[in-house]
Order: sequence, then structure tokens, then C-alpha cells
Amino acid sequence: MTFDDQLVSEYPKGVRGWSDLLVLRQRWKSDGRVVVWTNGCFDILHVGHISCLEEARRFGDLLVVGVNTDSAVRALKGRGRPVFPLEERMRMLSALEATDYVVAFEGKTPERAIADLKPDVHVKGSNYAVLDGPPMPEREIVESYGGRVEFVPLLEGHSTSAILRRLSAGHRSDDDEVG
Repeated sequence: MTFDDQLVSEYPKGVRGWSDLLVLRQRWKSDGRVVVWTNGCFDILHVGHISCLEEARRFGDLLVVGVNTDSAVRALKGRGRPVFPLEERMRMLSALEATDYVVAFEGKTPERAIADLKPDVHVKGSNYAVLDGPPMPEREIVESYGGRVEFVPLLEGHSTSAILRRLSAGHRSDDDEVG
């Protein structure tokens, strides 16, 4: 049993392996459905992620969420990450209403995944839209097959890194119960 097959058999709604997803993609294309892709580590699921996923879903008929493998998250974010293993991150994402399908991908960036899936729309956070923002190597691939890139606003102050900093500093909300 392959890694992809194991994920599909163990988890419900929307978690797919690549072979299954690519077959579905052909069906969606022939049906004229607009496929939207977004991706990330989703290390600790938070309201910023949910907002981005809900916005991304509005660009098409189906939202496919790519999730970085554990080794890619470690390479991107450093020691001690991911907080939750891949299988748990995928299961949480698949439970969200905005998410139709969830798939794991290898590597720090999704170029290969995007080249294989060829989504009609690739959605990124607005931080990628600015000239001095993070690099976006997948843009060229998306545009090469006629896809488009869209940007969604980020909720300020809502990032996994900020949450982890607050937790390590022992920060608590004034509304938190003591005891």
C-alpha cells in the first residue's frame, strides 16, 4: 500500500492520493468545473487559514488544498515543526466546509504539484502580491497552461509563527480562565 493509498483509506471526506486526484481532475475538466488550488504547511490550523480557504473557495467550483509533507515543513520552518503530523493536518483541513479535497505534496514549493494538477486558479495570500514579498516560483507554471493566480487578504496578527511565539512566552488572553 502506498503512502497516498494509506491516507485515502484512513481518512474521510476529501483526502486523496495523487493518482486518484488526477483522475478526478480529468473528469472535472470535461465537466467544465473550475478547480482552485491553494497550499501551505497548515502547521497549526487557525482563523487566518480558515479565512484564506474560504476566500480561495470563492474563485471556483472545487477547492483542492495541497499540504506540505512533514519533512518539507521542517525544511521551511525549522526544528520542532510541524507541530501536528501530516495526517492530522490533512484530516483537520478535510473537515472544513470550504475544502473539497486535500492532498500532500513533496517539496518546499508546489511547482510539481501544480504542473501535474493544472488548477484553473492558484490562490496565495496577499503577501505574495507585493514586489518585495516572498518569491512565487509557481506563477510561471500556472500561467504557462493558461491558469491564473489570485491573491486573498491575510488576517493581520494570525500566523502560526505568531501563535507559537505567544505560547512560548506564556501569553494568555484576558478572557482565559485561570485554574
